[in-house]
Order: sequence, then structure tokens, then C-alpha cells
Amino acid sequence: MLGRLPKITNENVLVGFDTADDAGVYRLSPDLALVQTVDFFTPIVDEPFLYGQIAAANSLSDVYAMGGRPLSALSIAAFPGQGDPEVFSEIMQGGLKKLQEADCVLLGGHSIADEELKFGYAITGVVHPDRVWRNAGARAGDELVFTKQLGTGVISTALKRGLAREEHVAAAVASMLSLNRKACEILQGYPVHACTDVTGFGLLGHAREMALASAVTLEIHPDQVEFLPGALDYTAKGALSGGLKNNREYIACAVHCAITLGVEMENLLYDPQTSGGLLISVDKEAAEALTNQMRQAGIPASRIGAVRARDSTPLRLS
Repeated sequence: MLGRLPKITNENVLVGFDTADDAGVYRLSPDLALVQTVDFFTPIVDEPFLYGQIAAANSLSDVYAMGGRPLSALSIAAFPGQGDPEVFSEIMQGGLKKLQEADCVLLGGHSIADEELKFGYAITGVVHPDRVWRNAGARAGDELVFTKQLGTGVISTALKRGLAREEHVAAAVASMLSLNRKACEILQGYPVHACTDVTGFGLLGHAREMALASAVTLEIHPDQVEFLPGALDYTAKGALSGGLKNNREYIACAVHCAITLGVEMENLLYDPQTSGGLLISVDKEAAEALTNQMRQAGIPASRIGAVRARDSTPLRLS
């Protein structure tokens, strides 16, 4: 649908919608640019306070993926007219707590009556115009680093179906609550060529966007990707969301699998994530040091692949 819109010609638009990037970037001056994004979704956990926190962390992530610093937020809410106001209050309180953790100020927002609950934020941040990370820019010879474990979508689906064990849900929630702030701060000291956060389109979907925007092929090693506890088991039990199936249907044509891969692991590569990790294309010589520093900081970063010159397909599993 966005492809039907006229191309942006404003010289101050540093990042628009043409490469399906995480946020828009608008230059205000030679030393300052705005980063703007918006995201909201239906509940994926039962506790309102946690839902609000996760929604905030998910929205903030787009700014971190651009190398930016969040400044302010506007809430977006749809709430049933006959719903319990206390539930809505807890959601807002949870979101505010996570915004405060990010040093991001809540300025207001907008709500409507809707039978299906939805919540999220529009976030505004800042970044130096010369230090914007795009999903375009990955270079042949780079290594790929990913900063979180996969599986939040599968575990959330298992929770809805009454299949999920408490400790597995707790691990998934902890991952979704974890801001990408520290990872972004560590990355400032490294030669980042491209970056994106992995959310609704799953690891392969966002990798595809990076590959197409950068005109390269991303080679991903599934055996080096880390998964949340229980995720593979729930995939085997059929806890597959509609989003996962949609991702696979849309993205599979862009993937060449050069190895024998179990269907459970393959499905998880398409699993839609909430508040997922950062996928980073970084200079090969810096990848090991970057990964080690992140792990020392408590970030479960892994080196999951490499960037190759573009061949017949954007993504290769090997």
C-alpha cells in the first residue's frame, strides 16, 4: 500500500518509508535529527501492568534501532466502553514505568472506545544526522549479531491455549520487558553498518528487509540462533500464531535453505516477536568484541551469520 504513495522528495527526510525501516528520521539541523515511530497491539499477557510495560518497551525499540535516544511519548489506546477502568489504569501505569526507565517523558495521548483492547505509543527521539543506523547499509563481509532470544510469539500463543509453563512465560516476559537501550549504547562504540529490531515480521522477515534495502544476501546460521526456553517444544505442539503463518507464506520465497532444518526451528525463524532484539550488520573484525561486551552486560547476543554479495536470493540458511 505504501508503494502507491508518491516518493518523498524533502531533503531533510533522512529515512522515510521506502526501505521499510523501523522509524522515520527528519533532520532539524546539521547536528540534530528527529526519530519518530508508532506501535500498538492487543494484549499478549494476562496482567495489565505487564502488558503496558511490554507495549512501551516495544515502541521504544524502534528508536534504539535507529541509534537514537527517546525523548517523549504519546499513548494510543482502544478500550472497551464497558471495561473496568482499573484495568486501563494499570496498563497506563505499567507503560509509564517503562518510559521512565528509558528517561522518556509521557506528554499525553489519545483513546477511543473499541471492543478489542489495544495499546501502544508514538515515540519521538533524537539522533545525530551522521550517526543514523538504517536497515540499508549492510556490507558484504560483515557479520550479523542478534541481541535477544527468539520465541515470544510462540510462547504467547501457547499461553493463550493453556499450554505454556509458568517458567517459560516468565522468561519470555523478561525478554520482552528488556529495553534495547543498553545494546544501543554499547553499539555506539562499534562500526555498525546496518541495524533493525526484530518484531512482527520475525527474524527472517526483518532480515529480508535489510537484505533488500542493502542489495546483499544475508546468510543466517540457524544453529547459532538462541531460542527462549520452551519455544521449540510449543512449536512442535502446534502453538503457531496467525502472524507466524502469514510471515512464512510471504517471506519463504525469499529464503534458500542449504541445510536440513527441522520444521520446529524453521518456524521459529518466522515467529513474530514483540519487543525483540536488534539485528546488527557490523564489521567482521568487531563482531566478536561486540558480542562479548554485550554478554558481559547481560545481553544474550549471538553471532548468527554473515553478509554476502547479492546472489539469487536475499536470504540463505546454512
